[in-house]
Amino acid sequence: MHTVAVATAGHLLHFELGVAYEIFGNPPREGGKALDWYDVLLCGPGPIQVGPFMVEPEYGLERLVSADTVIVPACADVDEPPPAELVDAVRAAHEAGARIASLCTGAFVLGAAGLLDGRRATTHWAHTAELSARHPLAVIDQDVLYTDNGSVLTSAGKAAAVDLCLHLVNLDHGAGIANFVARRLVMPPHRAGGQAQFVSTPVQVTGDHKLAHLQEWVQERLDQPLTVTDLAKRASTSPRNLGRHFRSVTGQAPIQWLLVQRVRRAQELLEATDQSIEAVAVATGMGTATTLRRQFKRIVGVPPDTYRRSFRSTRSA
Repeated sequence: MHTVAVATAGHLLHFELGVAYEIFGNPPREGGKALDWYDVLLCGPGPIQVGPFMVEPEYGLERLVSADTVIVPACADVDEPPPAELVDAVRAAHEAGARIASLCTGAFVLGAAGLLDGRRATTHWAHTAELSARHPLAVIDQDVLYTDNGSVLTSAGKAAAVDLCLHLVNLDHGAGIANFVARRLVMPPHRAGGQAQFVSTPVQVTGDHKLAHLQEWVQERLDQPLTVTDLAKRASTSPRNLGRHFRSVTGQAPIQWLLVQRVRRAQELLEATDQSIEAVAVATGMGTATTLRRQFKRIVGVPPDTYRRSFRSTRSA
């Protein structure tokens, strides 16, 4: 079982800690049977303050070195240096081969451990300038939801912590399971890490909002060659007005959102079926294998063939 160690010390914010436990500590169920999931361990040097509560960790920080993934939740006070014992334990876990992921201001712990040097990283937009000032060798990006450097990952604040955790589930179990967890959380299936942190209105589109109905209609027709004009016609508006409204609500242009949905559907088909790349391209409205390969690599980071092999190797292991 994949071990997820939650590294704690000092005073933490309760939301990010709760996110880690909700996602990694609550296995999805298929046909009433829980899937093989994560073993979540709360690790710390002693009692920790989580919001207004005091919590006693189950394990000491030395347990981090044998974990597969280490989650560092948000620190409540970034003006104070992270506890040295926590910094040392996170560094030792990384040297032992663990995947390290920070949620929100947990990035300050990774920075103090030297794990952000030469790497792209982020944190809550209100603290990116301070993170950059303290760790000038890190490449701080204040305009993204999360960053993935392979063994070191960071997220922005609050909802972006959920996005990063879902991204980790996607890496470990595939897009289908990640989307299942997102639905349980009543969250959008996936927000790419490169999306902007700050959007003036909520990203989630649910209920009777007309964009919610439009998105549902599109999801049922991803195999068709839809255009922005088709979407605008369905929404009874002009392409220009649709684009303006779509950006204000989701932070993306309609064509960008549509392309991401096609790629996510392609991920599910690559994971769950033996369809050829050409057949997956047709089923997702990409048209040709060449187009699918180009867009898939741009969004996911690897070609579809590699993604399928990697996913099946992970599942076999």
